[in-house]
Amino acid sequence: MFSQISQAFINQQVNTRVAKLNTSLANNGLNKIGMGMDYCVKHLQETIVPNLSASRGPRYWGFVTGGATPVATFADWLVSSFDQNLIKSGDSIAPQVEQQAIKWLCDLFTLPHTFQGSLTTGATAANFLAAITARQYVGNQQGIDVAKDGLFALDINVFSSTPHASMIKSLGMAGLGQRNYRSVDCENRTEKMSSISLQKALKESNAKGKIVIASAGTVTGTDYDDLLTISEICKQYDAWLHVDAAFGIFERLLNGKNGKTRGLELADSVTLDCHKWLNVPYDCGVFLTQHRQHLFNSCDVPAPYLVNSSDEPDFMSLGIENSRRFRALPVYLSLLAYGKNGVREWTQRAVALAGEFADWIAQSNHYDLVYPCQLNVVLFKPVTTGLTNDEAKQKVEHYLHAINTDGRIFLSLGSWQGESIIRAALSNWQTQKHDIEIAITALTEIAASLE
Repeated sequence: MFSQISQAFINQQVNTRVAKLNTSLANNGLNKIGMGMDYCVKHLQETIVPNLSASRGPRYWGFVTGGATPVATFADWLVSSFDQNLIKSGDSIAPQVEQQAIKWLCDLFTLPHTFQGSLTTGATAANFLAAITARQYVGNQQGIDVAKDGLFALDINVFSSTPHASMIKSLGMAGLGQRNYRSVDCENRTEKMSSISLQKALKESNAKGKIVIASAGTVTGTDYDDLLTISEICKQYDAWLHVDAAFGIFERLLNGKNGKTRGLELADSVTLDCHKWLNVPYDCGVFLTQHRQHLFNSCDVPAPYLVNSSDEPDFMSLGIENSRRFRALPVYLSLLAYGKNGVREWTQRAVALAGEFADWIAQSNHYDLVYPCQLNVVLFKPVTTGLTNDEAKQKVEHYLHAINTDGRIFLSLGSWQGESIIRAALSNWQTQKHDIEIAITALTEIAASLE
């Protein structure tokens, strides 16, 4: 029964409407007497499944959303069946699987094994670990054990140009303040940090502790900061360098360590997501750092019933949760099954298809390409020539609603240089050329119906 329900859902992903807008669930009270398994299955098939999105399908291009390969799906089913809790070592091989998965991820992205860390629920949790690890480092510079004694009067400045919302959220949760980072200028008409402006900002800062948050693939334009130059500047001012590379790190599979991510290996910490381009099921992110002791000092809480006899720290001391799902298994088996070449293949395909889609947009009479496609994200909007800013914004939102209601593709809203735009992010392992053709047909027909 389980396999039938799940397989039926997977099979319909290609033909169903990609998004189910404005769905609702009846707000019934809890039953005193359970309804039984048969009723639950009927309820699931009639009420829940028909109203789920096709987010694991090939034409869900909103946000940056991966799918789930057959191996990753199989592994995730097993995770629930095995029900392992990776609280500590000593009673299972599961923690070793996570350790190996992290080493393989470093191999996948040509990073040295000096990077260590843990799997997380996603980039937000990884960025939070980045914030508290950097905070611990800065405290250590000033003789303060922040994790044990609190922030005190920690003297710290945080610098960034185009931080992801999850990074800003993490700064708030870490007590550093969502509005407390110093904005560094971007290079002209990009989201890329200006190294010259960063140098000036760090030089002018009188703070004893400094943290720089850089990007390897910004959320809208997919711009890459000059990590090699930035790492040299950070070293000059003894600043911690964190790089948010949630999906942009996959560029490293195409151009190696001398491509757009050149210098990533010099970062103090890195965030990446596996439920994006690695195409494992939600949820799975990764936090890596070359200073694991600061991460350990941030998260470790000694307790007599949690004594560790291993030389390796327990993962509960390297992350937020004490109770941890065996989310490493889909990563481990995916890398084992597909290898570096397999992951590179679907990454290359997505980049090539995004380029083709961007080329069509650029030649279209109905749409404008807002920014050249840097990797796998296409920024565009309906033609808004002659409209006021408010009129242009309304037209973009009207078109996006029509596109998503149509259901052949799903896209998300974005903002570029103060303008509302539409984003298409291709990161699903199943996306093929015919999906681009379907999208082009849909956009053409929708434009014709609205103009």
